[in-house]
Amino acid sequence: MKKIVSVLVALAVLALAGSVYAWNNGAEHASAVLKDPSGQVIGSAEFTEDATGVVHVNVHVDGLASGLHGIHVHTIGVCNGATVPAFSSAGGHFNPAGAQHGLDNPAGPHAGDLSNLTVNQAGVGHLNATTDRLTLSAGALSVFDLDGSALVIHANVDDQVTDPTGNSGGRIACGVIVSD
Repeated sequence: MKKIVSVLVALAVLALAGSVYAWNNGAEHASAVLKDPSGQVIGSAEFTEDATGVVHVNVHVDGLASGLHGIHVHTIGVCNGATVPAFSSAGGHFNPAGAQHGLDNPAGPHAGDLSNLTVNQAGVGHLNATTDRLTLSAGALSVFDLDGSALVIHANVDDQVTDPTGNSGGRIACGVIVSD
């Protein structure tokens, strides 16, 4: 009888997992709260991996200098604004394949490279981007490895070719990527 109950419980768990998967169309979700070096929240990011493996990145910020800013997924899920330089705790760009930096670099890009974040004159910025070079699900390209990952915004525009950072300058905001 115990064996039958165990099998029934296992089947119920699988059915529930299947219904949750169907409910969200197989999507994986994650988010990050973006903070400046003083710890002030300046924005947020939402990540959704669709059923085809494409990750959609949606970023909103408020309070940054106007212009274009480099933005990248970094290798370590630690955002310490007090480190020198700020947010160096997040490590380098997420790059499990060992590519060079930049969306326009013929030997690149890093898995964590994204297009530039645009901030208007009022200090409000928004980015909608997609990538198939990283994943929110398990595997070698997962941002959820043993030490996690972070999203980092840089002070300057990313030139999308110069290795290793696109000359994007200092790190002005950071958020640890967490599973939702």
